[in-house]
Amino acid sequence: MKLATLCYVKDKGKNKTLMLHRVKKENDYHEGKWNGLGGKLEETETPEECVIREVREESGLTISSPRMHGFITFPVFDGKDDWYVFIFTADKFEGELIDSSEGVLEWIPDDKITGLNLWDGDAVFMKWLNNDKFFSAKFIYENGKYVDHQVFFY
Repeated sequence: MKLATLCYVKDKGKNKTLMLHRVKKENDYHEGKWNGLGGKLEETETPEECVIREVREESGLTISSPRMHGFITFPVFDGKDDWYVFIFTADKFEGELIDSSEGVLEWIPDDKITGLNLWDGDAVFMKWLNNDKFFSAKFIYENGKYVDHQVFFY
């Protein structure tokens, strides 16, 4: 079991979201996909501490007041492990973008995000980020292909 965070950094004034095009790392399970920023929790870290650290490491930006929107379970997502992911947005940040070792960072207009090469389930749950309800979901993938999902809203 892997615990992780995923954050969508929002520039509300420009209606853009910072996305990461995963094209740099060798043997990257996400190769070619566009993702938000995030990664695995380290020992003793809270999800909030993790998401702040991961966004800083991957983008150079320091976020404040990240907002947790939900929790997603991805059973055997990468063919090996169950991933449990805390989903955040952040619209308060400072700093300058770096050349990320994870991929290419780009501010994408919000109305263009679903046209990117996302994981199919991402296009589903990203719509929920605009709701005022917390969600708990399970997304099923088999051999990298989206199969189904279940969700509860609170």
